Amino acid sequence: MNTATKLGVFAAGLAVVFGGAYAVGVTQEDPPRGQVAYSPEPAHGGHAHEETGETAPSVPGGLQISQDGYRLRPATTTLEPGKSHDFAFHIVGPDGKPVTGYQVAHEKKLHLIVAPRDLGGFQHLHPELAPDGTWTIPLALPEPGAYRMYADFAPEGGPALTLGADLTAPGDFEPDPFPKTSRTSTVDGYTVTLQGEMNPGQPSPLALAVSRDGTPVDPEPYLGAQGHLVMLRAGDLAYLHVHPMTGLVFMAQAPPEGGAYRLFFDFKHDGEVRTASFTLEG
Repeated sequence: MNTATKLGVFAAGLAVVFGGAYAVGVTQEDPPRGQVAYSPEPAHGGHAHEETGETAPSVPGGLQISQDGYRLRPATTTLEPGKSHDFAFHIVGPDGKPVTGYQVAHEKKLHLIVAPRDLGGFQHLHPELAPDGTWTIPLALPEPGAYRMYADFAPEGGPALTLGADLTAPGDFEPDPFPKTSRTSTVDGYTVTLQGEMNPGQPSPLALAVSRDGTPVDPEPYLGAQGHLVMLRAGDLAYLHVHPMTGLVFMAQAPPEGGAYRLFFDFKHDGEVRTASFTLEG
């Protein structure tokens, strides 16, 4: 039995075992100065960590700039397009001071995701933390337009959160049409295929397989896993960050209202990280 077949069989089994209901929570909006308020995400971007025993959140994350007393505070939200900037931000805690202590998840203290609002691209970054609680990273927004940043983290002694904020690259732009449903992605000579369905309100196993020139490829370990999958919902850009149950089988839990999602899959091979992208309706 080849790799893709094994993954498909395992995914089908997971669908039976993990099928179930999905409860939706309600929270209060807390908008910062002049910005939009968003929905919360109490369980680290929609995935559970074995080391903390967290369970899936009641609603997706990344739609809110503050939650549970923690606030994402970018030093700026406007960046010149096509130019690398020393981008800085803080996570401010319930005491009003920048957070300086973080739990490590998937080998990093914080994962920064940046995507244009038309979901035509994706950046998965890992900024550096200074002793005073300032996070910094070289960041370039390639074209004029509206972007979304997501900070995926867990402070020491606090909840795992994903907070989000809008970024702008000034200039004339026209959003690209939302990509059509796709289950195959080609990047740098690699072909990545996706099996499984998004079942709104239920855990949904998704299996990926990587090949090059028709030969199956086993990705190298990257941040403690064989791959990383980020899902962003069209429209509100709700964020789901899921990790493998085993190998390249992921468990995603989408909200019951459904929607169209862009999926961005990071994998490493021959020492280089690449990103395959897909579109699914859920």
